[in-house]
Amino acid sequence: MPTFWDATTRDDICRRVKQLTPDTPARWGKFDAAAMTAHLNDGMRMAMGELHCAPKKVPIRFFPLKQLILYVLPFPKGAPTAPELLARCKDADLAAEQEQFVVLAHRAAAKRSTDAWPDHPAFGSMSHQAWGRLIAKHTEHHLKQFSV
Repeated sequence: MPTFWDATTRDDICRRVKQLTPDTPARWGKFDAAAMTAHLNDGMRMAMGELHCAPKKVPIRFFPLKQLILYVLPFPKGAPTAPELLARCKDADLAAEQEQFVVLAHRAAAKRSTDAWPDHPAFGSMSHQAWGRLIAKHTEHHLKQFSV
């Protein structure tokens, strides 16, 4: 099961993010490549506790739905997201976001498992392991959106 904390997985993800161009078409959704990369970057900022997202009281916060979504089921296309993870998407610059993605990836990976990890707005309390799985799964979902 891929995790963002695995160096090989993380390096492959970073390589694929760098392959995006402004003309890379999306297979679904409203994002262009720059907006999607900004969205991923803000997701990592959220995971590191640098971007606060308002909590939502939804049933996926609880077992077994949380585990099914994190570890078993694919993310649905067009699933709702926190508005805070969309705020910068409109005016994003792809090259700057790609560069920032790599920086954030290394910073996230350097965060220790024993450090405090913030709650996720939809999933609630998350361990280091769960955050690693979620970041990898979320990023993979969006990279597939752009066929990279």
